[in-house]
Amino acid sequence: MSQEPINKQTREFQAETKQLLDLMIHSIYTNKEIFLRELISNASDAIDKIRFESLTNHDLLEGQSDFEIFIVPDESTHTLTISDNGIGMTYDEVVENIGTIAKSGTKSFLEKLKEKETATDNELIGQFGVGFYSAFMVSDKVTLITRAPGQAKGVKWQSSGDGTYTIEEVEKETRGTTIIITLNDEFTTADGSKENFLDRYTIENLIKKYSDYIRYPIKMSFIKEEKPKDEEGKVIEDAPATQTVEVRTLNSMTPLWTRNKNDISAEEYHTFYKNLFHDWEDPLKLIHSKAEGTVEYTSLLFIPSRAPFDLYTQKSSSGIRLYSKQIFIMDNCQDLLPEYLRFVKGLVDSPDFSLNISRELLQHSKQLKLIGKNLEKSVLKTLENLLTNERPTYEKFWKEFGKALKVGAYTDFQSRDKLKDLLLFSSSHATEELTTLHDYIERMSENQKVIYYATGKDRASVERLPQMELLKEKGIEVLYLYDQVDEFTIDALQEYKEKKFQSISRGELNLDDIDSPEAKKDTEAILKENESLIKAIKEHLKGKIADVKISNRLKSSAVCLVSDDNGISLSMEQILSEMNNTMYKASRILELNPNHDVFTVLKDLHEATPDSEAFKDYCDLLYVQAMLIEGLLPEDPISFANKVSNLMARKDK
Repeated sequence: MSQEPINKQTREFQAETKQLLDLMIHSIYTNKEIFLRELISNASDAIDKIRFESLTNHDLLEGQSDFEIFIVPDESTHTLTISDNGIGMTYDEVVENIGTIAKSGTKSFLEKLKEKETATDNELIGQFGVGFYSAFMVSDKVTLITRAPGQAKGVKWQSSGDGTYTIEEVEKETRGTTIIITLNDEFTTADGSKENFLDRYTIENLIKKYSDYIRYPIKMSFIKEEKPKDEEGKVIEDAPATQTVEVRTLNSMTPLWTRNKNDISAEEYHTFYKNLFHDWEDPLKLIHSKAEGTVEYTSLLFIPSRAPFDLYTQKSSSGIRLYSKQIFIMDNCQDLLPEYLRFVKGLVDSPDFSLNISRELLQHSKQLKLIGKNLEKSVLKTLENLLTNERPTYEKFWKEFGKALKVGAYTDFQSRDKLKDLLLFSSSHATEELTTLHDYIERMSENQKVIYYATGKDRASVERLPQMELLKEKGIEVLYLYDQVDEFTIDALQEYKEKKFQSISRGELNLDDIDSPEAKKDTEAILKENESLIKAIKEHLKGKIADVKISNRLKSSAVCLVSDDNGISLSMEQILSEMNNTMYKASRILELNPNHDVFTVLKDLHEATPDSEAFKDYCDLLYVQAMLIEGLLPEDPISFANKVSNLMARKDK
């Protein structure tokens, strides 16, 4: 009886990984064949990594420079084995990448799954990088044996998907990773509804379908039985068959981007994209181009249909793959495209790249900068064409990636002018439609001086703002800003086609009729008539507000808060506060509607008893009311609640 290695351990998966395994085992996905494609893609990535690392450390190859992925179906043991001679993993890397949640994206996967009651493999598995676990959809047990170059021992990891796994050090002669899937009985015999994943023809068809453009040979060995033939070449039926092992390469390995784009079908492009970038949806758009001249290169770029879960986090691994004469040299090169286009996936192949180029050298590469400028132009031109000619497709793109363009317009000064015509906003013009700034300008009346905008969490909250009343009455279009970045973007643009942007809650509204000499004279007369009242309110609210004004923008509402033109807006103050930046404060101006009944009550109270608690309570309540309308919480909610209660209990005198 053999002795169990002393370093063999049984460990538990993290809680989220247990949930994921349970989902996989209990078949949340119908397209179970995807497991083979995902494992082959992982093997290809592992070879890419060793190939790149070996450019500067040839010893990593350990004398083996012929890269391959090997598949062995074995009906006698019900196992399917996928091996590669890629980078492999150390003991710690196996624990970190497979046994825990740290690298897998499992937690985000599960959070997204909870949001979608009818999740599909097309939307989730590839997007969250949890493809290794897809092996559990078809297996009773998964065994992984791996060794990183330079390591004395290999590592064996094994799990039945029951919430635990074993891990131990083992002997492994060659570097790389071998995954042995002990298939569930359901998937070892074809019954019309399920495929036999040990059948050589099934495997060949799946690899042709999903992995034909993997750039390393995918080989499969199988036993071939043949009966002997007589002298005339006829099969001797009664003679016993002889068995030989045959090895066949199953994929074409021809890099797609080297072919003429007129000879490539949309399906071929989509299959290539899905395979290379682990996505399960077709790309929204692709750009395939070749350039000759100062610098020679071929580029194949894809705009995905859906934003990855981590696009707007610092952990996002964006960037373009670099190749030199079809040889992979670098993944996630972030120096080719500006940050706001980090969602674009693709590759660039140039004979001018050095095989041992480093990230430091890339930062100073004139060739790379030239290529990058050309790629940026191509992507922006594609987006412009979508906006002009395929508006529904562009709006689908905008829903997923619009925030990235808005951030670009805010943070990237050099790209601001390139992006302003690509921006979309909701507006008061139409409930369902989005508008460009150009469309807004086209609909403006000749005497409108500025582009109006309002901020809020959604359409309903913006349309309820008191500041909207006058503009609605006059039929003036207002842009609605919902995202935190929107106002930063508008402030960065400052103007569009010589029309400045104007917040409806900031400064004056710049309307001819309310800013006319006659209107101003009327407002001044009301202000003069109520000068002592305004002074008393301002004095009571000292330290909370900068000024009290008679409003010319309110129609039915009693009060509103605005800020002046010289400082930040109230909404910007809230955003900065949420970002833990409390240095900047908006200058708060309380505007009162002189035609509202509350103003009359306030005026009567002040004339009767200017120092009464009732008058002070009314001032406080109006101020807090204005704050709540803006989405601001009162400084003392208990005091506010008590004053409301007292007011409700007070009898008319």
